[in-house]
Amino acid sequence: MRKGKGFTLIELLVVIAVIALLIAILIPVLNLARERAQRAVCMSNLRQLTLAWVAYADDHDSKLVWGCAFTRWERGWGFGGVVVKRSILKGWVGRAFLFPESRSAVIENPDKGALWPYIQDIDVYRCPRGRTGHFATYTIVSAANGRLTEGTYIEDTGGWDLTESGKRVGRTVLKLTKLTDIISPGAVQRAVFIDMGQTQVGNDFYVHYLYPRWERRNAPPIHHSDGVTLSMADGHVEYWKWKGRETVNMPRRLFYSGSLSFEVLEGGDYEPQTEDGLYDLQRLQRATWGRLGYSVEEVP
Repeated sequence: MRKGKGFTLIELLVVIAVIALLIAILIPVLNLARERAQRAVCMSNLRQLTLAWVAYADDHDSKLVWGCAFTRWERGWGFGGVVVKRSILKGWVGRAFLFPESRSAVIENPDKGALWPYIQDIDVYRCPRGRTGHFATYTIVSAANGRLTEGTYIEDTGGWDLTESGKRVGRTVLKLTKLTDIISPGAVQRAVFIDMGQTQVGNDFYVHYLYPRWERRNAPPIHHSDGVTLSMADGHVEYWKWKGRETVNMPRRLFYSGSLSFEVLEGGDYEPQTEDGLYDLQRLQRATWGRLGYSVEEVP
């Protein structure tokens, strides 16, 4: 009886090498396809949140929702001289998203923020590539009725339901408190939401207006193929691939709160040292504030 011919050792090694080569080629392709699919979901989420942001303004006499997360409180005096806490501004997203124990805990907590009536789906508040345990990874930029940023607002102009008014430079309103503030540049060029990939420590995305540097607690996001997704006030969404390798490689570190991790810049605020790195920073500063707050000639 004739025996069947088997593979030689060399032939087996060749087959294994070919399979390994195919796997090496396929894995990056599959990872890229997965990232693009997740990016598409992320951009859809941003679009929905921005449309809800616009709808809120339409329903509140053009007033923008408070750009920070959670509710802003202030101490006041009640009857009999008792100190009470009064709610001034309700944040766009509520404490239900502040590091809950589980998804069900988010669903059960009624404090989901001012935009919840417009978009009642907790998955829309999170990018698929967000950090584990973070249920709200999107953040409103400071210029959209967020934190007070040096050089952008008029002091002592805030009220019970509106924060300090923004300064005007020509036709540009730096800090936006009303939808009608968006004049020049127009809504197509003013940023609203940005995907940070984590629940933001400072509650909104802070980028300086007066200085050419990144703020230490607000490192430029790089989890979308070395780029970032963000929305504009007209409702459209963009993906920006960072131009500078410096933007991607600037020193970062993780700090932990319980089991959750957060990314910040290592060593404090960071000033770009390259032309491309400066381009990335200034592009986001212009989208946030409508203009730069310093002379480009002053930057080395």
